[in-house]
Amino acid sequence: MKKLFFSAILGGLTLASCSSDDDVSPENTELEIPATYNFEREGASTVSYSGQTTRLQMTSEILSKFTDFENGSEDLLLNMFANENAPFENASLNESSKSVKSKVAASKLYFSANTVESAEIKSDFDSYITEQFTAVKDNRNELAEAGMAGQIAQGTNVRYINAKGLEMNQAFAKGLIGGLLADQILNNYLSQAVLDEADNRENNDAGVVEEGKAYTTMEHKWDEAYGYLYGDPSIPAEDPNSVLNDNKDALLFKYMGSVDGDSDFEGIAEETFEAFKVGRAAIVAGDYQTRDEQVEIIRENISTLIAVRAIYYLQAGKNQLANEEYGAAFHSLSEGYGFIYSLKFTHNPETGAPYISAGNVENYLEQLMNGNGFWDVTPETLDSIAEEIAAPFEFTVADV
Repeated sequence: MKKLFFSAILGGLTLASCSSDDDVSPENTELEIPATYNFEREGASTVSYSGQTTRLQMTSEILSKFTDFENGSEDLLLNMFANENAPFENASLNESSKSVKSKVAASKLYFSANTVESAEIKSDFDSYITEQFTAVKDNRNELAEAGMAGQIAQGTNVRYINAKGLEMNQAFAKGLIGGLLADQILNNYLSQAVLDEADNRENNDAGVVEEGKAYTTMEHKWDEAYGYLYGDPSIPAEDPNSVLNDNKDALLFKYMGSVDGDSDFEGIAEETFEAFKVGRAAIVAGDYQTRDEQVEIIRENISTLIAVRAIYYLQAGKNQLANEEYGAAFHSLSEGYGFIYSLKFTHNPETGAPYISAGNVENYLEQLMNGNGFWDVTPETLDSIAEEIAAPFEFTVADV
């Protein structure tokens, strides 16, 4: 990993145990970086990302219903995805104007001028729901085999797979890590097109806050990016890494601890959190160069996390297939399928584009689904895809 870049920046900044938005101006560029993600103006917190928490809660409830064939249905989950017809058990979610679907493939950088692809991606997620509650549900009591959906055992767990061995709930959940979270964090809220939109810089420099709020628009956009990673209610807002491996997050933060626990990627959680804090402090100080340097760190780290998990599951699936542990193998490969799908939403700071193009992602997914899908896939294919995914990153398959 490229850790020295961040260390060099942090070494040149002022550290403090607390921070306030008071008494700062564009001329006062000395940063005060809080120990936790705590920023205030005139005694009131300026941090807000309730919309992101709402969407994470919606996602959790959707996922909880994905394999509940008694209480779930195609109509219910499609309504939950779009937040239509009051589908949630949590009544507060029904009252929200927000939805998960509206923010899938909806970033300013990648999709504002590409509405056709955005619609196709949203349709992919609809199709995962539809197939789960048609072909898979219809065969839920049958033992799956090549070319036929059904159930397959993984130890004491029962997995439900389609005719090619793919678990639709895993494709949906891991795909959302890229299609919703990475895209909104890396390509929307942390983009200059959003942070510096219209008169955001001038208002931030002048301390002009949004009507009825304690934050400037730029501060809020940054916090919204923060909320997609750290906004699950089980994560302490100010110190998320205190629950790195002990939280109920179902998407991106869930895997931050797993990757951080690999010695080859140790420190990625702290580095990412520090970059969010430093970038926020830089906004308070009007230091936009430092802000944008933190954006590059966050883009690289979150993109790396997605690639690491894609390769991890491809390699796990390969080894489990060799041991004829088909239930475990198909579960791993289903998770890998979703992480590969997410790669097209990554962001390489050096190119301004995904580390893996959408075309290559589609090619990898087609290789996995060729013929009878996971029933037929070879170790050579899994290794080849893993090597190609690792190539543009600063690690190897052996590091994962």
